[in-house]
Amino acid sequence: MPIDMDPDRFDALVDRALDGIPDELARLVSNVVVLVEEEPPEGEPDDLLGLYDGVALTERTSWTDGVPLPDRIFVFRGPLLDMCDSEEELVEEVRITVVHEVAHHFGIDDDRLHELGYA
Repeated sequence: MPIDMDPDRFDALVDRALDGIPDELARLVSNVVVLVEEEPPEGEPDDLLGLYDGVALTERTSWTDGVPLPDRIFVFRGPLLDMCDSEEELVEEVRITVVHEVAHHFGIDDDRLHELGYA
């Protein structure tokens, strides 16, 4: 049975997951905003947990470096709550989702994330 959690408490889980990223990596994250949305956008799978929208650091060129808009990482609250049966499971799934999407910022693809246990 899915768990219920108010949005502020869920946001705190996302913040905790971001705080858990090692400092040496967190310092390299550049021009990224993390947003919590209730559900994935239209056209995406209903069970999508997170989404990276931007240009990976490994794919940036001099002209994209000057683009002022930040990359965006979305964490989707509804699907995460639906898939988890306990708060402990939710904490872990939020952590995995945040790490997964931050990894895309660094140009790490889904195959490599799967090998590392984050997909």
